[in-house]
Amino acid sequence: MAARTEEAALGYEQARDELIEVVRRLEAGGTTLEESLALWERGEELAKVCRHWLEGARARLDAALAESEPDGDEGGR
Repeated sequence: MAARTEEAALGYEQARDELIEVVRRLEAGGTTLEESLALWERGEELAKVCRHWLEGARARLDAALAESEPDGDEGGR
């Protein structure tokens, strides 16, 4: 449960930056299989956090656009 709380506390930029570092370390190689698996798992968690933030941003943009359109017309979307 503590891991989920930590993930929820991560901002998009922080999660993205850590994910970039995880990918860099995986691509560089030189880690044991166990370390590589741990990095992969952390990367998956971070990607999920980023995806959550981006989906939330998309929902906010869609809501703002819908509010600004006259009569709720979404222009054929």
